[in-house]
Amino acid sequence: MSQDAAKGKLRKIFTRLETALHSLRSVFDRLESKKSNEDSTKPQVFAYRLLGEKTIRLLPLFKDMDVNLQKSGMKTSFKGYVSLTLLSTMIAVGSVLVIVPITTLLMLHLSLFLSLLYTVGALFFTAAFSIIGFYLYPIIKKDNLKRNLEDSLPFTTGYLSILAGAGVPPSQMFHSLAKIDTKLAISQEAKNIVRDIELFGVDIITAMDTASKRTPSEKFRDLLEGFIATMHSGGDLSKYLSERSKQYMRLKRIALKRLADSLGVLAEFYVVMLVAGPLILVVMLAVMAMLGGGMPGLMNPRLLLYLLTYLGLPLGSTVFLIMLDMISPKR
Repeated sequence: MSQDAAKGKLRKIFTRLETALHSLRSVFDRLESKKSNEDSTKPQVFAYRLLGEKTIRLLPLFKDMDVNLQKSGMKTSFKGYVSLTLLSTMIAVGSVLVIVPITTLLMLHLSLFLSLLYTVGALFFTAAFSIIGFYLYPIIKKDNLKRNLEDSLPFTTGYLSILAGAGVPPSQMFHSLAKIDTKLAISQEAKNIVRDIELFGVDIITAMDTASKRTPSEKFRDLLEGFIATMHSGGDLSKYLSERSKQYMRLKRIALKRLADSLGVLAEFYVVMLVAGPLILVVMLAVMAMLGGGMPGLMNPRLLLYLLTYLGLPLGSTVFLIMLDMISPKR
């Protein structure tokens, strides 16, 4: 083969490679633009673009929120969440600043002083309620994630002990755990470990150590730290995981027994406070209203009856449901 023919073939190969690289670059550009368009629709991204640079001085006031965000499993940056908090608070305060004066002056025909007083009170209440709500949301998510992880630990450790007994490597154990059920919190944690290994190129021990620092569950942290210590010492992973499974199962039996006792107490509380008590008060207030008893103003039996019916019972039922959800296992 002549030198010119070889150069011609090489030129054709380089041309094809350049065309392929150009096609790959256009595909990546389309994917990147699609991702940026999807991110722009997220409220925290929109809020950060508006207020991101202006909230830097306020970030130290929300430093506890950063820790809760990291342990809650939420895919939101700290600065973006703080920007969303402030933007939502400003929108809520602005809405109250328009609605309350119109309602008090035009509909209720109150005086200007009372309208101003109600407006200032509503502004403070709205701002406090919005900030506290955004502050508590990651804590609630963190607590839910912790309970979901700890509820599945007895079965997770048993499953991992079977894989370890079959000679499956630790990295493949978490691969298998990540494919069980995407709705399980433990599967999400396993996916994060697999992501750190395959995407960031870290080893299995570093990935588990990172997951142990990120998780809100102390039991899951102890499991991962014991897993790492057993691998370092060359111990029997199957035996370690089997013992952990038995320990978590004993703890789960104790927790279920305590749950049954707590549900009995809550049932008695519900019957007394939200069934028998309101019935007695409704009958008493209705009789007082018919006989014309009571005092004017807030002690009016008719007003008390309305407050009990439309405010007291819904709030009491809501508090009861929240307490029931806090102590009940998800699975």
